[in-house]
Amino acid sequence: MSIKLYCFGESGNSYKAALTLQLAEVDWEPVFVDFFKGEARSDAFKTINPMGEVPVMVDGDLTLSQSGAIQDYVSSKSGKLGGQSANERREIMRWVLWDNHKLSSNAGTVRFLMNFLPEEKRNPDVIAFLQGRLKAAYTVLNDELANKDWLVGDRITMADIACCGYLFYEEPFGFNRADWPNIDAWLTRISETPGWKHPYDLMPRALSK
Repeated sequence: MSIKLYCFGESGNSYKAALTLQLAEVDWEPVFVDFFKGEARSDAFKTINPMGEVPVMVDGDLTLSQSGAIQDYVSSKSGKLGGQSANERREIMRWVLWDNHKLSSNAGTVRFLMNFLPEEKRNPDVIAFLQGRLKAAYTVLNDELANKDWLVGDRITMADIACCGYLFYEEPFGFNRADWPNIDAWLTRISETPGWKHPYDLMPRALSK
């Protein structure tokens, strides 16, 4: 029985889970959630996840939400994309948690504000504030990658997948790869990993192009 991932293509957090499943080479399938029409907040969906969010993974009797938890489960199940030691595993989790707090939370919010809200509701002060926080996060990530290929160890791990989650999207949110050469080279390495796919090739989109 394949793992089911409730998701939609525009969700960077869903992408982290989907790409982890993809690169771990486990059998999985996307289940489309029509987020922009309110499906994630519906009573029916809340029987799957009371938090009213995607992604949600269902593997047999196990239902799990939150991208970092899903990544950890998939890595443990497959034996891939994790650390080779206890110290590496903790370092991976440090980056996953950093991403959730410093990078993805701000990138997801500002990308939503700039692309998926009506123009009259796009508060420029809020967008500028969030982009300032993102610039600080990009600096941390770019500096970390100055002298190494991957965030932890000598190969791609779920730390890399977590931190790249929003950076492959083309919708404008204040991130230009050319401004961050170490991040740019790292994203290229990720996209050259066998099995990699763009988020819109891994999951169904909620909105047309």
